[in-house]
Amino acid sequence: MTEAASNRVERGRRAYADIMTLPAPQDESPVTTHLLDFVFAEVWRRPGLTRRERRFVTLPCAAAADAERPLRDHVYAALNSGDISIGEMRETVLHFAVYGGWPKASRFNMVVDEEWEHIHRDRGLPLPPPEPLLPLSTPSDPEARLAVGEEAFRVINCLPYAPVRDNPFQGAGILNFVFGEMWLRPGLGMKERRLITVACVAFQDAPYPIVSHVYAALKSREVSFDEMDEVVLHFAAHYGWPKGSHLNQVVAEQKRRVAQEWADEATGAS
Repeated sequence: MTEAASNRVERGRRAYADIMTLPAPQDESPVTTHLLDFVFAEVWRRPGLTRRERRFVTLPCAAAADAERPLRDHVYAALNSGDISIGEMRETVLHFAVYGGWPKASRFNMVVDEEWEHIHRDRGLPLPPPEPLLPLSTPSDPEARLAVGEEAFRVINCLPYAPVRDNPFQGAGILNFVFGEMWLRPGLGMKERRLITVACVAFQDAPYPIVSHVYAALKSREVSFDEMDEVVLHFAAHYGWPKGSHLNQVVAEQKRRVAQEWADEATGAS
């Protein structure tokens, strides 16, 4: 290994220890070497997203990958560093369940419980009581809840329409729960929910959701064009370059679409 390469790896070890709150791996395999000198020494250190924001891209990638150790390590790091509170982490699990699947979220939830206990055990502290689940901030009246879901769907997706209530998936699922409650829950900000969602739709193979959620994140201005480029790079590093390449293509297309819409809106307003 050249001196320059050795220096990069050493920078990566320091970055890993800071980000993961764990000692860096010491083996010299190609995977570990480039995990340290590229993923941690470079990707995680880039200025386009904060470390906290990068965690909301990383966690869904680790939860979806079915890789036990990375999931545990990233959950532990996010909580142990204080970058993400336990309440925010539990909201991340719920949001992931909707966009990444309930079976994988069940495993994610169990790991969160175990790593939260692990952190308190190591610190010699008792586990704090869980945050109360009720009351909900959204309406309990069924009609009011659906109406709230319809409006939230329009606002969050930057669209002038909402799905009709003609089947359980759209009525009970999309309008009642996903947009009638989950997206409106106060435990996470809208930008954090956008980051989780984009990561989830990027590892799925459903063509419409990836387009619609990338578009909405950009059109809402909650994720800037430059930040979205960083999301793509971070996602590719943690979930894989082929899926990252597809996300990159969608982002480029939606940036052009949004830029044209903004230009048209500016022309119409003048």
